[in-house]
Amino acid sequence: MPTISTDIGTLITRTPGLHGGSPHIAGKGVTVRRIALWYKKGLNPEEIVTRIGHLSLAEVYAALAYYHANKEEIEADLAAEAAEAKRLESLHTESKISKENPWQTLFDATELFSEDFLETREQPGIKVEVIE
Repeated sequence: MPTISTDIGTLITRTPGLHGGSPHIAGKGVTVRRIALWYKKGLNPEEIVTRIGHLSLAEVYAALAYYHANKEEIEADLAAEAAEAKRLESLHTESKISKENPWQTLFDATELFSEDFLETREQPGIKVEVIE
């Protein structure tokens, strides 16, 4: 019976338009960044395979090999992703409405509208602060 071998260089690829062109496991779409993040959180390759059942152990090891060979690139990706998550979280936090008295938040916001807001429809951006 002939032995089938896998060229490990084919396991990681980049696809324009998919994950911003970030390296990912070929045919699976799981980014190297995602594998590296779980690895950095303490998961071993076998645990990562358990979490993402459609990956093989060889694919996870290929992603980790890519991460270690291109650590600066992947770390920059991780930092950019964390910064974007923080930015989105702050946008969400800025727009929170008080759970205790949501109507008060609305009443307070009316001060931001101009006298002719019904006529012109041009209004300043409203930043609602968190009331705890």
